[in-house]
Amino acid sequence: MTETSLLVLIVSTFLLAGAVKGVIGLGLPTVSLGLLAAATDIETAMALLIVPSLATNLWQAIIGGHVRAILRRTWPFLLAATATIGIGAQSLTRVDGEILAALLGVLLLAHAITSLAGLRLTVSPARERWAGPLFGTMNGLLTGMTGSFVVPGVLYLQGIGLSRDELVQAMGMLFAASTIALALALGGHGLLTRELSLASALAVAPAFAGMWVGQRIRRRLSEARFRQVFLFGIAALGVYLVAESLRAL
Repeated sequence: MTETSLLVLIVSTFLLAGAVKGVIGLGLPTVSLGLLAAATDIETAMALLIVPSLATNLWQAIIGGHVRAILRRTWPFLLAATATIGIGAQSLTRVDGEILAALLGVLLLAHAITSLAGLRLTVSPARERWAGPLFGTMNGLLTGMTGSFVVPGVLYLQGIGLSRDELVQAMGMLFAASTIALALALGGHGLLTRELSLASALAVAPAFAGMWVGQRIRRRLSEARFRQVFLFGIAALGVYLVAESLRAL
């Protein structure tokens, strides 16, 4: 892929991913990671995701006024989710990239299916003590292997009964912390090169531009209908990644 083609891919991908986040409040890492992995390879996709994901989710993590309450309740989950990313990232230099891309496709498909079906976990307060570290560990390992922050972490955060505002902020905290840990892991394995870091930084502008457009689209569209279309698209992308990866093996 030429430098011009890569630049066009980055700009168009993060414009679209930012627009999705602007409409429904999430989806930028999921959309950008899936599209970039389908067009390049999973290691490059993960590296390009770093700066725009951190920039868009750090703000979401900070605002809202619930930081202390969320940390008191979820710190074991968040700690496990970030501490284990480095372990999962070791697979990037030891496992065939096509296998990891197929795993990413499976995670995207699982996220879409559970969301479309309205499946929700219910985690009682008595079980949070052990469930938090368990789900955090699974989320961290899968993040290190695929770059996806969503499964099963978001299911856990939904299952502990946070309010809507707390849930949005908690997801921002999970995504921001995971992005930092992923950047450190990629850098440690020599996968976050200077060129990819610069390209990732350049993706911030189209990501925020897309969010601005998406916030205006939200006023004219049904958020529920758009979310449904988004999830069907994520499911299709997941199937494509699995099929292409298996074909290439």
